Amino acid sequence: MTRDSREPFLKTLLAVSSEGTARKHLVFSDVDLHREGRQVGYFHIPHSPDDDAWGTTRIPIAVLSHGDGPTVLLEAGNHGDEYEGQIVLSEIIRDLDISRLRGRLIVIPAINLPAAISGKRNSPIDGLNFNRAFPGDPNGSVTQQIAAFVNDVLMAASDAFISLHSGGSSLDILPSSIVHCTGDTSHTERNLAAAAAFGAPVSVVLDNLGDTRTAASAAMTAGLTTVSVEMAGQGTVSREALTICRRGVPSVLGHLGVLKDVTPATPTSAAMLYEVPGPAAYVIANADGVFEPLFSIGEPVEAGQVAGRIHFPSDPGRAPLDLRCQQSGIFYAKRQPGLVRQGNCCAVVASRAGTASRA
Repeated sequence: MTRDSREPFLKTLLAVSSEGTARKHLVFSDVDLHREGRQVGYFHIPHSPDDDAWGTTRIPIAVLSHGDGPTVLLEAGNHGDEYEGQIVLSEIIRDLDISRLRGRLIVIPAINLPAAISGKRNSPIDGLNFNRAFPGDPNGSVTQQIAAFVNDVLMAASDAFISLHSGGSSLDILPSSIVHCTGDTSHTERNLAAAAAFGAPVSVVLDNLGDTRTAASAAMTAGLTTVSVEMAGQGTVSREALTICRRGVPSVLGHLGVLKDVTPATPTSAAMLYEVPGPAAYVIANADGVFEPLFSIGEPVEAGQVAGRIHFPSDPGRAPLDLRCQQSGIFYAKRQPGLVRQGNCCAVVASRAGTASRA
């Protein structure tokens, strides 16, 4: 790699985190964030495992740039067992006519590549969940360094953030766009509009039980217009969800003003805005056994109804244990594997925005 090709990233080795602290990074790359055209390459995290003294973990990254306009950072593979986004962002890297751009796309189709290669939620290198690693640590483990680089360098260079998820191997989720709320009304309105522009069947206000270690939380802290999506799951590729995602990503890019000549998706109507407001939305296993859901994804449920039962095949004389919904709404997500342990999420109930009980 020549000095010229590395110069942009050499300049970012000392970057300012979202907390305003200067942090030195070890990351280097063969991609220039400031060059026009289509670039496909890698950024490298120094990694010295047993079998490679001076190796790196390299993460695929593409920069597509043409003309003046906003910068949008797109990620998928945040969890390695979530596939629709990985497919769609790879297609964009290969196939998008960059003459349609008015700005820049920074595209990372498998941001948690070690997990994506192994089909796991968490990285097999350090066991960490990338989406619970922000703002990261530039001197930490591989996952922490990736998060720190995204947080300090890529988000700092961006105006908007699109994060593509699914339910992975443990959940099946109603295809949806996720609305991220902030204390700033105008920022929340930007996020609402971007989520609606994706055109999913529903939009859901979701705060991950208040966890602020997520990529979306970091993007909001940085002031970026932020939209996430959840595209089915079950550890497979859903044809329906893939179709929604293929249509939705260009639609959001058109909405953000970075892509022209877009046929927009039909916006998600305000009547299809739901929320997962807190612990009452989650149906949690309180015993080990086999979970039987009593509803399908998208079906209406009422508070107090039995969401499902835990069976005990190893103790056949024991009656099944009922798990009840704590609020009314729709069956938004359900557990995919039959086996459950105490503490597993068995189902999630999303309520119409503004109607959920906070019990």
